[in-house]
Amino acid sequence: MQITEIFSSQLPVGETLSIKRSRFEPTKKYDSLKRISIVSGIHGDELEGQYAIYLLSSWLNKNKDAIRGIIDIYPAVNSLGIDSITRGFPLYEVDLNRAFPGAEHEYLPGQVVHALAQDVKGSDIAIDIHSSNIFLREIPQIRINKEYSNFTLPLAKELNCDFIWIHDAVTVLEATFSHTMNSMGTRTLVVEMGVGMRLTKEYGVQLLSGMLNLMQKEGIIQSREHFEAREPFLSEVGEVFYLNSPTSGLFVPALDHCAVIKKNDVIGTIVEPLTGEVLDTLYAPNGGILFTLREYPIVYEGSLLARIFGETDEKN
Repeated sequence: MQITEIFSSQLPVGETLSIKRSRFEPTKKYDSLKRISIVSGIHGDELEGQYAIYLLSSWLNKNKDAIRGIIDIYPAVNSLGIDSITRGFPLYEVDLNRAFPGAEHEYLPGQVVHALAQDVKGSDIAIDIHSSNIFLREIPQIRINKEYSNFTLPLAKELNCDFIWIHDAVTVLEATFSHTMNSMGTRTLVVEMGVGMRLTKEYGVQLLSGMLNLMQKEGIIQSREHFEAREPFLSEVGEVFYLNSPTSGLFVPALDHCAVIKKNDVIGTIVEPLTGEVLDTLYAPNGGILFTLREYPIVYEGSLLARIFGETDEKN
């Protein structure tokens, strides 16, 4: 393993901002090496990817002879945000995942994303690992821009995630890491899982198996181990239904995250602690899988409570 600093800058407080990459390469020489880059921590409050990357690094350190390609790992792109428990880039109040591709002589956040994009450039595959925010919990899922789905969907099916959400492109996505890298010819997948500021150990283990399975299929590793790749739900054969809060209050869920539900099942209630009233009861608009569920209980009118993926011809 080789650790390289891909970007550094002196900060006004007398400290140094440093973004680092670790690289795993074969112990022997092989022709036509494929390269995969795995990125996390673009948002400072998203830590699920750090654990998944730790598990991957640990596996690679113990199985060096299995490596047949180049594996680059970028665990903490927004290191300032991680240190200060801030989603965006501190002081500048910038969402790094809306600042790509950046430029060498831009303001500091633009320099950071430019350095990352240029360093990842040339990879055959990239995986960008995100968590949800502190308000929502997500099952392990892959989000794909429809513009690039022909190239990325086959890879996504190997990543051992529960759901693949193919969405139409919108303008803001053009400033993301995934859109930038896909436009530069690197097939890039966005993984979203868990909840902000927390670790969900079982999700990290699940994604580890998926990353190793994908690398095995692509010839980047060669191992006798069997790596699980479950069959994911695919948004092309259904529809995503949103459930928003009709009023303010305390949201009390009635179902577990990732539950398979039927139409009109009770998702939860909105209650008022002061008076002891139940302000509203929330029912599923459609049957399917509950892939997003509110984690932070305080809600206001319009707050997102749940997302359900189900077939559009749901009858029950």
